[in-house]
Amino acid sequence: MPATPHTSWMDTSRSAWRNTTHDWANTVDHDHLERIRQAPAAFAPGGLLHLILEVIAYAADEAESDNGGHCRIVLHPDGSVSVADNGRGTDTRRDEHGLVVKKPVMATRDLRFFDNPDTPSLPDTHPRQGMSVVAALSTWLVHTNRRRNGSWTQRYEHGVPTTDLRPVADDRTTGTTVHFLPDEFLRTAGGAAADDLARLATAWPHLSIEIDDRRGV
Repeated sequence: MPATPHTSWMDTSRSAWRNTTHDWANTVDHDHLERIRQAPAAFAPGGLLHLILEVIAYAADEAESDNGGHCRIVLHPDGSVSVADNGRGTDTRRDEHGLVVKKPVMATRDLRFFDNPDTPSLPDTHPRQGMSVVAALSTWLVHTNRRRNGSWTQRYEHGVPTTDLRPVADDRTTGTTVHFLPDEFLRTAGGAAADDLARLATAWPHLSIEIDDRRGV
């Protein structure tokens, strides 16, 4: 059974929680997701490679704040990609009703980057927009989240959750795994060469990256 989250977040409405990267009060922003889906070339320039970099950027954030981290990328034969890191995991709390709430990183905009003219560029020189871009442009995405206060997994289709948070067994690790299948036109429009990924990843010196390309297996 997952451990009880920190009591400082118990018995308080999620609307009162402090927003840092995402709006805790908004579980799914359908208009935001639809806007991304209507303009894939604008939000995923370069195709699949850019989407992978959007995911890695969060692992790099964790690694920088923790003085180092590791990320493993698997390029699967079916065209899907999984990115797993050993960070703290996505923030997960309980609201005043005892409901487990995960920070809505997949289905709402990242307040720091999306529509921000000063957003930093990813290593491919294109602006960082956030994880919701990856979710919105993926046929499916599975987010598995391991934290010290519990471990959960959830599935999305084009950014919309199709399952509730489902507890997974504690394996005494922390971190996040994002496994996603980009829409077909993104998989064919722009590939993701392992060499390109390895080269671009050097922009994040605090993060060590392992790439497992299984597409030719």
